[in-house]
Parts: sequence; structure tokens; C-alpha cells
Amino acid sequence: MTVTVAQQRPMISPQVGQTTGGGLDVESIRRDFPILGRAVRDRRLIYLDNAATTQKPRSVIEAIERFYEEDNANIHRGVHLLSQQATFAYERARGRIATFINAPESSECIFLRGTTEATNLVAHGYCRPRCGPGDEIIITHMEHHSNIVPWQLLCEATGATLRVVPIDDEGVLDLKEYESLLNDKTCLVAVAHASNVLGTVNPIRQMSEFAHRHGAVVFVDGAQGAPHLPVDVQELGCDFYAFSGHKLFGPTGIGVLWGQHALLDDMSPYEGGGSMIQSVTLESSTYADVPTRFEAGTPDISGAIGLSAAVDYLNRFGMEAIAAYEDELLEYAHQRLADVDGIRLIGTAPGKVSVVAFALADAHPHDIGTILDMEGIAVRTGHHCAQPLMSRFGVPAMARASFAFYNTRDEVDALVTGIGKIREVLGG
Repeated sequence: MTVTVAQQRPMISPQVGQTTGGGLDVESIRRDFPILGRAVRDRRLIYLDNAATTQKPRSVIEAIERFYEEDNANIHRGVHLLSQQATFAYERARGRIATFINAPESSECIFLRGTTEATNLVAHGYCRPRCGPGDEIIITHMEHHSNIVPWQLLCEATGATLRVVPIDDEGVLDLKEYESLLNDKTCLVAVAHASNVLGTVNPIRQMSEFAHRHGAVVFVDGAQGAPHLPVDVQELGCDFYAFSGHKLFGPTGIGVLWGQHALLDDMSPYEGGGSMIQSVTLESSTYADVPTRFEAGTPDISGAIGLSAAVDYLNRFGMEAIAAYEDELLEYAHQRLADVDGIRLIGTAPGKVSVVAFALADAHPHDIGTILDMEGIAVRTGHHCAQPLMSRFGVPAMARASFAFYNTRDEVDALVTGIGKIREVLGG
């Protein structure tokens, strides 16, 4: 049966069972997210695709709407009131995000489109002038494509060599092998704070300490770390940390690169254009200070304001409480799913973030996703932009349920029931 958009939009009650955990009132939190009240396929929406993108609280939606209704103007250039108000809101957003990750200076936080653009900025602005034949870049076997492809392109352009840290069957990095790969030729280590497939949380501080002994710089892909874990870039000891707004309950098209000021100050611009200059003649140009040097053209002003509102929302609960609740939910999900006949849970590292990847015997992941969708359950299927990881575990694709702090045990139960429905449909 074809379901029209109009048919998909009735609002319904959230019927949640697990309303508290980690000190959170989850039922109240759910009411802050308008989309969680809608129906899909004439069923209550159960949204378990948070690793791909998270839903947005009303406060974020209203902050963006308020900017366009009251303060919309370009920033940094105008002397009129609207421009001043927009500039203030944009730079205030930078300051709040710096506080959220405990950056020493707000100027160390650069607004970009997301983690992917941040990775490319570091590859081109920092690494390309410094890497050449004989130099090495280290990544891991669990990386997202956005933390693989930019480094492959860099190696092709410079003659540097890409080295890969292996993982074990639980999805844990081989730290001994990592330490053995490091040497005085290592330019940079690029590693995920948490895997988008396995949920593995990597020991960033320890890895940074090892890398720094050899003079290497550490870039952390925090796309899955920032939404689930308290992030303190000073405690982590890394040199760059990147994350995306849309995975942090904020808007799409906005993200942040944090970098140590001395490194950013020594980097070349990634893009040229308006705003990022100090002076321009027809013969040459000089560039603005950090961070403006890396924010060419009109930025995503409303996106930065929306991301700031998302950070404010998370701060109401505290990332420690959010992480504690998600840990409880993940443990429950593992317990329930482990009892399902024919299921293979992939990624069983201790202390992981709330992501469960799995395969079902005799069921293609796309069939899993399609049948669950008919039950109103949204999960992700495919290679999850991590094809090398699929090869490591001997599968072409996986299904993935990923949880946020607005998800409940009832929704985990519904997922298990939905998997039973897959067995009925496929005759297993």
C-alpha cells in the first residue's frame, strides 16, 4: 500500500514505559521533540537511526525561526543594528560551543559544514604542506569513509603512506600494533572518538600521548563522540577535534573543527573568498586571523545559532547523565537482542556508545530495514560508510539500531518484536 505524506503525519501519544534513567525524565524529554509524536505507516514512530542524524528539540527549531524572523542579516560587515545582533548571536554560539568541549579559546572553534569538511580542512591546510614521500599517516580499520578518503587523496597527492591499525573481533583497537606503527615519519594520526558502526570508544588520551612522543599530530573524528560522551579536548590531549551539528541534535550543514591555536595559526586557508582576508590587491592577499581565515564567504549563521541552542539544551541535563542513561539502554538492548535466534551482534567492545550493529541469518539488511519500516521502526542498513569495516567482519552490509537519550526500553522491545516479524515475513 502506498502511504502519502499527508497520511504519515498524524500526531499520537508517546506511550513510553521507561520514563526515568540516569536521572533523566525521558517522557518529558520526548515531548521536547515534535517529530517523536508523529506516526509512520499508521504506527507510532520509533526512531533508532540516531547515528545517521538525530532529531531536533523544539528549542533548536525555535532558535532558527527566531533568527530569521527577528535578526536576519549578514555578519561581521554591517554597522546597522540587525548585522550587529546577528554577529553577536553567531559569535556567542562559538563561545558556547567552545565551553561545551572545554576549548581554551573560542577562536579555536571553526564553523564548517560538518566533520567531513573539517577533515578535509586539516588534510589540505595542515598536512599537505608538511607531508611528502616517506611520511606516514595512521588511521584505523573502524573509520568512517570521511576519515579514510581525505587521507587517501592526501597520500596520492604527496607520496605519503597510509598505515592502518587493526581491530579484534570485539571491535577493539590493537594498541600494541598502533604503538609499533608510530615512528618519526608519522605526520598525523586520524582516529574516531567512537565508531559509527561498532560503538567502540577509543582511548584518545593514550593514543595522543603515544603519537606526541614521535612528534605526530592527532586528529579526532568526534561525530559519534560528541553526541554521547562528555568531551573535554584538553583532557583528551588531541590536537584537532571535529564534530557535526546534525548528529548533536542541531541543524544539518553546520559543524565544528577545534584545533590548537598554534596549529591553526600556522595553517593555510582551505578556501578563498570574502571575509577570510586581511587585505587584497590584484597581486596578492593576506589573510585574517583564526578563525575567520577558515570561514570564507557568508557562513551558516542560523546553523551556528541552532547548534548553540542544541548545546544549551544538552547542558540542561548534562552529558554525564545522558551517557549514563544511554549506557543502561544499550545494556538492555544487548540483553534483549542476544536472545534472538539467528542474530549476530557485531561490535561488543566494553564501554561502547549506544549503537548496535547486527546481521540476521538468511535476511538481507535491506529487507530488515524495509520490514521494520512497515512497523514504524527506523533503523539504518547498508555499509554505513565503512566498507573496510564490513570486509573485516566478512559481511557486505549490516543493520544498525542507534539510540539517543529520548529512546526507551519499550522501543527496544518493539525492535525485538519487529525482528520477529521479519522471521514471519521471510519464513524463517
